[in-house]
Amino acid sequence: MTTKLILASSSPFRRMLMENAGLSFEAHAAQIDERAVEAPLEKAGAQPDAVALVLARAKAEEVSSRFRDGLVIGSDQTMSLGDRVFHKPTDMVEAANHLQTLSEATHRLNSAVAIVRNGVVVWEHLAHADLTMRPLTADFIGRHLARVGNKALSSVGAYQLEGEGIQLFEKIEGDYFTILGLPMLPLLEKLRDLGAIDG
Repeated sequence: MTTKLILASSSPFRRMLMENAGLSFEAHAAQIDERAVEAPLEKAGAQPDAVALVLARAKAEEVSSRFRDGLVIGSDQTMSLGDRVFHKPTDMVEAANHLQTLSEATHRLNSAVAIVRNGVVVWEHLAHADLTMRPLTADFIGRHLARVGNKALSSVGAYQLEGEGIQLFEKIEGDYFTILGLPMLPLLEKLRDLGAIDG
């Protein structure tokens, strides 16, 4: 393999997915203001999955501008309930509000990935996962947040599926990689097509 793979992310989960798949790559965080990219899109009424795709593309393009010969992988994920896009809660009160809103509802994780070479998007992909929460009482939400603590503030939905957050759900439709924000199977297929990894 002669093509240098670069992951445009500082996410430990995305790095873990790439490492576990046996890929040789570098990781460099994209130097973009995600909220500044999102704001005009949301104001214009862009769909949550379109926002994820624009962010994934923007990350890969920015890193590609610094590593011109690399094959840069950018990814992003939005969480939506209908047309509402969620952001990470700023405190435990907002985390509780998130969980109360999501109770008995099915929300969607929109995971996008893009590959950029020399500033040009050569491929992009969008995947979805639908997660249905069971009914949650205010008392349970309070006890749950007290147990998990500030971990609740580190994710958009105020939960971690890999931890106690799994207790919040009654149904999950979508693959593990999409839920973690990097659709690995279509990505690996495209990297093989591009000759970037052993086919």
